[in-house]
Amino acid sequence: MQETKPHIQQKPASFVVPSRSDSLLRNFTELIGGPLGRRSSPGAISPGFFTVERVLIILTIVAALLAILIKGYCRVNGWQAPQQFYATCYSDFPELFRSRGLADGVFPFFDQKSLFEYPVIAGLIAGATEWLVPGHGASPERILGYFDVNATLIVALWIVAVLATARINRRRPWDATMVALAPGIVLAGFINWDMWAVAMLAVGMYFFAKERPFLAGVFIGLGTATKLYPVLILGAVFLLALRSGRFKVFFATSVSAAAAWLAVNIPIAAVNPAGWRYFFDFTQDRPAGYSSLWFAYNLVADRLHLVQLGPEATNALAFNVFLLACVLIAGLVLTAARRPRLAQLTFLIVAAFILSNKVYSPQFVLWLVPLLALARPRWRDFLLWQAAEALHWTATWMYLGQTSSGGPVQNNIDMPYYVMAVMLHMAATAYLMLRIAWDIWEPNLDPLRIQGEDDPHGGVFNGAKDWFRVDLKNPAVSVLPWRHVASFPERRQPNQDSITSAKGEAERDG
Repeated sequence: MQETKPHIQQKPASFVVPSRSDSLLRNFTELIGGPLGRRSSPGAISPGFFTVERVLIILTIVAALLAILIKGYCRVNGWQAPQQFYATCYSDFPELFRSRGLADGVFPFFDQKSLFEYPVIAGLIAGATEWLVPGHGASPERILGYFDVNATLIVALWIVAVLATARINRRRPWDATMVALAPGIVLAGFINWDMWAVAMLAVGMYFFAKERPFLAGVFIGLGTATKLYPVLILGAVFLLALRSGRFKVFFATSVSAAAAWLAVNIPIAAVNPAGWRYFFDFTQDRPAGYSSLWFAYNLVADRLHLVQLGPEATNALAFNVFLLACVLIAGLVLTAARRPRLAQLTFLIVAAFILSNKVYSPQFVLWLVPLLALARPRWRDFLLWQAAEALHWTATWMYLGQTSSGGPVQNNIDMPYYVMAVMLHMAATAYLMLRIAWDIWEPNLDPLRIQGEDDPHGGVFNGAKDWFRVDLKNPAVSVLPWRHVASFPERRQPNQDSITSAKGEAERDG
């Protein structure tokens, strides 16, 4: 047996170890010998081949294979209603491939007759991946090929999102395991192209954390040109800039994001104005969509013979509820004793958008998984939320099997059960929002700040002093002038000093 070098055991750990810091994971380690001992030094010694990132990649591939197996029935028998709903293997890829002319060579936005209800980059992806499938027409073989091509690219982007999440905070790379193994991604990752936007935002947040706002803005802009939600991070950046007085980073990130978005959208708008505008018109004119609060209300109203909400009323309510949520979040930011972290604010804003939006597709859960891994890496809350989302995911297909296909009665669920599943997923998301808001209000509960960190995701905001804060305890001097009050000590240090500090703190954690 090879002897262990004595000096290796005394090196401080540079990682926060999940089996030490998370009570749920600590209990689940008994099968493999219990939590990591306090004398071990993760990150201070070489792990050989199985580095953290390689293990994360392996875990992601295993989860992706499971996700493909879930689609197995449709891959073998085809995507036909209602069987695709009852087998829970529905995907937008085969449906759009057939119904939007992609199988016949129609390229979204470049064909003047095509109407594609997604942002520009999603349309470009849809058209480009059709080129990778041999043949012509919507044969079962080509439909399967189209799905497999898109699924393969999504797995690659899934790995990108995992690695970007792990690298944002070098001291807590294992938090990215949530992204690698998330049941929500396993179930819904291959429904649509959302993973493209998720990966772009994750890379954008990585560059922001490394104080490269221009590159961060480019990826945020490209993500917004794929799915609209990445632009919401700019709201979080603005609030932190207002709190700290560091407006330069906000303008740099916003300008580069706008430039990237315009660089993609202006050529398409010039070539095909009607096709480019169709996404916005479709979003504005569509009624309340499946699994939204407003759709659930309409179902109940129809059963009780009450007045239902039309598109205009739904638009107004969705906008006003989201606006109110943003005002409450801004109030929390400006009154909290300590400046919130970027990931916390981004999660709150995106979650508020999801809960108030006029449609909630099952794949929207992908948007929140990396944000939660950064905002509140606690496995108990994460798994409870994912369980609620999995139940909603199943209920959605059982309900669609009835309403859209007239499937067998024994395979359907009645409306009240579907509405309860929608309410459960909304309650679980709202619960996470409350926990994160409470972490902001009581920083001693924040999983990162109790480990001695400030905002490793925040780039220039990390360790920044307060410039503007409303002090609820002393309204007479509620606005704090520049440099007069710091909500916490300045902690920004050169990279090597940060690594040394992190090692010392991790050793104390052990």
